[in-house]
Amino acid sequence: MTVPEYPTALGASSRDAITLLGHDLANDVMGEVSFGELAFWLATQRRPTPGETRVFEAVLAALADHGYTPTAIISRLAYLSAPDSVQGALAAGLLAGGSRFLGVTEDCGRFLHDVLVAAAGDAAERSSTIGSGLPTDDAGWDDLARATVRRQREAGKFVPGLGHHVHKDGDPRTPRLMAIAAEEGVTGPHLALFAAIGRVHAEVLGKQLPLNGAGVCGAALADLRLPLELLRAFALLARCAGLIGQLAEELRHPVANDVFLSVDLNNRPVDADPYEPPPL
Repeated sequence: MTVPEYPTALGASSRDAITLLGHDLANDVMGEVSFGELAFWLATQRRPTPGETRVFEAVLAALADHGYTPTAIISRLAYLSAPDSVQGALAAGLLAGGSRFLGVTEDCGRFLHDVLVAAAGDAAERSSTIGSGLPTDDAGWDDLARATVRRQREAGKFVPGLGHHVHKDGDPRTPRLMAIAAEEGVTGPHLALFAAIGRVHAEVLGKQLPLNGAGVCGAALADLRLPLELLRAFALLARCAGLIGQLAEELRHPVANDVFLSVDLNNRPVDADPYEPPPL
């Protein structure tokens, strides 16, 4: 009888040792590797450089907590309802991470990547001497950004990462993360294109909008060559820390019951409004 095998380069245990990514967990990892570095390493199975680690951990810090967002409120309410299930409260908040909160990180990274792939392919078709086919100076990036924003406007679509409902005059996380990436020499084409969108979009849209923090985080993660399919997962990793903070504060200074009572005591009966399906 053939015994099935399940190969993995991640964690493994024997009677007297635990290995992780081929290293002794107790002696080589614990106390030697930061959690952010380890998370990057686990996802890519390559150890990040110090510069990559700094940018990655800056992204985690940028996305950890944004106050009383739906993810935080849901976690607090879930804990109010089931204080015996802290994992349920954390899961409730993480499950609320979607296209409006946290998901922009993935949406922006994927969007920028698709634009870059298309631009490189178009240029390669025009000339075999262009190399990667991507711009090499700000003027080239601005041209690509202008065409990108114009295409989205004509299609009636938003540019992911452009605009913020609070930071209308500029998201403070965006220039800081771009500066950190530049200091560490890991600014790549995704951040370059995102910055260019920030410079030229007003020419096309007729109004100035900020590049938001979730979007710049997606661009930075894509430049770190992390899997595009997992960009939202890294945002959720960051938010998990924030939700722990929300629950810790809820234990000391509870507000979830006030939120519940505010809705419960201030609802008002209205007439039924039967659903009408749209015409065929």
